[in-house]
Amino acid sequence: MTGRIAFQGELGAYSHQACKQARPGMEVVPCTTFEDVVEMTRSGEVDLGMLAVENSTYGRVADVHSLLPRAGLHIVDEAFVRVHINLLGVRGGSLAEVREAHGHVVILPQCASFLRSHGIKGRVSSDNARAAREVAEAGDRSRAALASELAAQIYGLDVLARHIEDQQNNTTRFLVMSREADHSRRADQMITTFTFRVRNIPAALYKALGGFATNGINMTKLESYMVGGSFMATEFYADIEGHPEDANVALALEELRYFTDAVSILGVYPSDRARG
Repeated sequence: MTGRIAFQGELGAYSHQACKQARPGMEVVPCTTFEDVVEMTRSGEVDLGMLAVENSTYGRVADVHSLLPRAGLHIVDEAFVRVHINLLGVRGGSLAEVREAHGHVVILPQCASFLRSHGIKGRVSSDNARAAREVAEAGDRSRAALASELAAQIYGLDVLARHIEDQQNNTTRFLVMSREADHSRRADQMITTFTFRVRNIPAALYKALGGFATNGINMTKLESYMVGGSFMATEFYADIEGHPEDANVALALEELRYFTDAVSILGVYPSDRARG
């Protein structure tokens, strides 16, 4: 597929890796923030946007979950990227020379055991790929970056230690966003993502979700977050297995709408094979 796809971070970020994995033929466009990714996609400056939504070690990316319902975009695919953390150093340097490692605040705890065992101090950077770029620019053998092998290739760094993450199943889930919805696609396993707000009646959430249980639908994700800073306004984000046109899904969504003030389908897309 040709065209342009935007992601949050610098070249060499794990989001860049996700773009190469999910849309290898597209030109990548780095963005500073998730909001920039959404706006570039919405305005037509790029064809697609790649957004990280959750990590198996760190949990959900809160900014994205609150951004999705008002983005005005549609989820057309998901991608699971195995996050291998590598220690990247200046060309010709060695692990023994490294005194500090720079990485995003999220990634530092994910390789704390390795850093501690080698006497390396973790330093916070705004972006892992940026850390790699800055290490390359500094040319200091005592400084290293915690980033992808893609970042090492882009910035001309050596991989001093591979796969140093504490959790060996460390994986990030990404969503591919588009201006156009495509609910016509079919695959053996489909995912439907939606948000909803329950009505202000007793046991509303229990009643709203009852249709999914009685119709045999597996809900793989259900999360809540406040709307507009109000403790009384709660929105729910959900993923289910199935397509809205499946008979059982249609019945469950109909029951959901009866007990809610608003339901919005964010995307209908094939389940990624890495979902397991």
